[in-house]
Amino acid sequence: MDQLQRAKLLRQNMTPAERLLWRHLRAHRLCGEKFRRQHPIGPYIVDFMHFGARLVIEADGGQHNGSDSDAVRDAWLRSRGFKVLRFWNHEILSNVDVVLEVILGELVKGRPPLPRPLSLQGEGRSRTFIDTEFL
Repeated sequence: MDQLQRAKLLRQNMTPAERLLWRHLRAHRLCGEKFRRQHPIGPYIVDFMHFGARLVIEADGGQHNGSDSDAVRDAWLRSRGFKVLRFWNHEILSNVDVVLEVILGELVKGRPPLPRPLSLQGEGRSRTFIDTEFL
């Protein structure tokens, strides 16, 4: 089975935690951000990713506890500029709002600051000056 077929199979057989998280991430539901699910990256298929922010989100069950293969995978992804967030399935199922806050915080952290409005740049700055001569 090639990687695209495997990704499709994984999308069709998501765990309850993956389904719950996807319900909140899909269709730009998290502050208009676009996520992909069960997406191939190199030799791996990640649970969720935000390509623009290079953010990978993994929903892990007990089989991932102390997994050497996960450490290798995370190192490979980090070496290609991805940030990896891992959540236990029980965290997602019992505290999905907290998980979403962590994800959103990571998205915001990776963004450059917004430019200042034009009214605060250049000439606009002199308009906010108070002339004490008339006081």
